[in-house]
Amino acid sequence: MVVELSRALDSLGFPSKGFSDVYKDNMEITGCASGSPYASKSSWVQSAQVQYQRGRRRLRLCGHVTENMELKWLLYVTLLALGTLAVQTHDLDDDNDGDDVVDIEDDLDDGIEEVEESKPETSTPPSTPKVTYRAPVPTGEVYFVESFDKGTLDGWILSRAKKDDTDDEIAKYDGKWEVQDMKDTKLPGDKGLVLVTRAKHHAISSKLSKPFVFDTKPLIVQYEVNFQNGIECGGAYVKLLSKTPELNLDQFHDKTPYTIMFGPDKCGEDYKLHFIFRHKNPKTGKYEEKHAKRPDADLKTYFTDKKTHLYTLVLNPDNSFEILVDQTVVNSGNLLNDMSPPVNPPREIEDPNDQKPEDWDERPKIPDPDAVKPDDWDEDAPAKITDENAVKPEGWLDDEPEYVPDPDAEKPEDWDEDMDGEWEAPQIANPKCETAPGCGTWQRPMIDNPNYKGKWKPPMIDNVNYQGIWKPRKIPNPDFFEDLEPFKMTPFTAVGLELWSMTSDIFFDNFIICTERAVADDWASDGWGLKKAADGAAEPGVVGQMMAAAEERPWLWIVYILTVALPVFLVVLFCCSGKKQPSAAEYKKTDAPQPDVMDEEKEEEKDKGDKEEEEEEEEANEEKLEEKQKSDADIGSASQEEEEEEEDEDRKPTSEEEETVNRSPRNRKPRKD
Repeated sequence: MVVELSRALDSLGFPSKGFSDVYKDNMEITGCASGSPYASKSSWVQSAQVQYQRGRRRLRLCGHVTENMELKWLLYVTLLALGTLAVQTHDLDDDNDGDDVVDIEDDLDDGIEEVEESKPETSTPPSTPKVTYRAPVPTGEVYFVESFDKGTLDGWILSRAKKDDTDDEIAKYDGKWEVQDMKDTKLPGDKGLVLVTRAKHHAISSKLSKPFVFDTKPLIVQYEVNFQNGIECGGAYVKLLSKTPELNLDQFHDKTPYTIMFGPDKCGEDYKLHFIFRHKNPKTGKYEEKHAKRPDADLKTYFTDKKTHLYTLVLNPDNSFEILVDQTVVNSGNLLNDMSPPVNPPREIEDPNDQKPEDWDERPKIPDPDAVKPDDWDEDAPAKITDENAVKPEGWLDDEPEYVPDPDAEKPEDWDEDMDGEWEAPQIANPKCETAPGCGTWQRPMIDNPNYKGKWKPPMIDNVNYQGIWKPRKIPNPDFFEDLEPFKMTPFTAVGLELWSMTSDIFFDNFIICTERAVADDWASDGWGLKKAADGAAEPGVVGQMMAAAEERPWLWIVYILTVALPVFLVVLFCCSGKKQPSAAEYKKTDAPQPDVMDEEKEEEKDKGDKEEEEEEEEANEEKLEEKQKSDADIGSASQEEEEEEEDEDRKPTSEEEETVNRSPRNRKPRKD
């Protein structure tokens, strides 16, 4: 019994045609597999049916191809369990012939249940990871840090100043600041500084732990901004307030001296990322603002996506600088070369007292003084003339006007002729002119005048007295200086926000001022990094983002359909355009002849048919000859027939080798017409 079951299992991977064997104890294994389902090892049994009959057990296996590997192993285990059960049953029948036969269907069900129980439980998809907020802690020396997680404005001073040269109603810095949670926050407990009101002046500042002095260490300024309601017109930049004896944070306003201004700003469709520093002229002692060049990156997304973005400014002692958004560089340069106006003035300037000479000729071309107008030049000829060859089109309605009063128009009931004058119906296009070439008085069309030349002008020639464009001479710049270390700016001792905004609920968080890049990166990872991780966990997948984008821009549906349908159409067209040729492996697994063998057999059959036709003709000729011979001599008919039979035998192939030779295409006879 074990042998028979093992053979049945072995046959599942390899047989090419049906199988049926009868074994001992009336156990019959009948397979309904044909050539194709079990033609290769990749064909697996899809189902198994066990039927039980009194005094006889029959196992019928039927299947078809499937690519499900889990089902393959499930059936293997099921059949193994069934084989073990059958062996035990067979042994039990040998010991107790009178006992009842085991119901194989029930055992098969039990085996399948055991296999299902043995399968590992399908793990449920993991839930959205929950990010727990923890207040960031600086990992090194810092000059200023603020995360607002205490929920208060301790250490911050609200300005009570007024702007100069402004109406009293809007001159006050009375905009409100509060410490709040971010709207739609994914990190409960994470608080920040919020600009609450709109269309007001806001000013708030805080002292550094110690003044920052520009010497041999870089400066790193970093903070987070979220435009929770978008932004119409307003800024979110910070000012590093210069260390001066007059500094009073209680009176912080727009004219308060600062060393650096850095951060985003927007009004209309102008998106900016400021980096401005005030440079002191060593000769005059006056300060002048130096603006960094505009970044090449598109900044619009940072103002409109309502996400928290990290802004970082890095100033190095070698005068290089970097501006980063979300830890990606969007602008970089050098304080000496990439600021406007330049830090150092030019060595030479134009002499303001120099004047252009009166005889200076700046004309590269002049009219030819020797040129003369031709005699046949007619300056009075018109540019357009009537076409004398034009003919009025047939059907032209000369008596019909182009426009007629609207017959359906009615005078308004409130029309007052004394006030409004005589009422006239509005004019509409004449309906009769719609089917005619035209209406009204016909006039010849105008064409270009071939004799028109216009006003005569003398040709231009090179000016022999041309001296070029005059420029004032250069003189040494009396205000020239050379500052090769603009990094050494005025020390600052406080950080402040002085803003006007037409949008409320601007969120600020996680300020840090330090000198080490690693400290700033750690601070960003513990603050902004958590926000990014929480937002990423809550964001929809790619499909969700595509659907949301299509809701805002419905034309994207067309792009999606073309992107999906076009490749599918091309694949189907490519796969179905040609005939499928059977592979050599399929011929090896079946008895079907290969194309080359089939062609040879067709040729052999064709040659064989030609040969049979020739033999039939020869036999017909021989029969005629026999009849003639019979008529001539009846006596020699018997001997003649024997000779003909011998000749026929000689014509037929005497061996298999001769038959093979006759079947060869090289030995075929030409076909008779």
